Amino acid sequence: MTDKVVVLSTAGTAKEAQKLARALVEARLAACVNIVPQIRSIYRWKGEIQDDAEFLLIIKTTRDLVAQVQLTITELHSYTVPESIALPIVDGSAAYLEWIGRETEPEGAV
Repeated sequence: MTDKVVVLSTAGTAKEAQKLARALVEARLAACVNIVPQIRSIYRWKGEIQDDAEFLLIIKTTRDLVAQVQLTITELHSYTVPESIALPIVDGSAAYLEWIGRETEPEGAV
């Protein structure tokens, strides 16, 4: 088990997905955010079945930063209840996992 996680979120527009991704990377809350276009989400909202096109954000970060990632998503998102699900990264390329750690350290950290 590592201290690295993947946080999943969705956005209704490409512009919003890009805004969220850029904010997370600029704040060093994520090493990388992939934006997957043209996903389809079917869900229940306020008693009605919804069927919407969305953009999936795959956010690579550390377990210690999940709360800050979730807060940033909530603050910047247009949805009343934005998706934010953290999944553990059990294992992976040592070099890639180290890179996530370096890119999410505060600037100037050694």
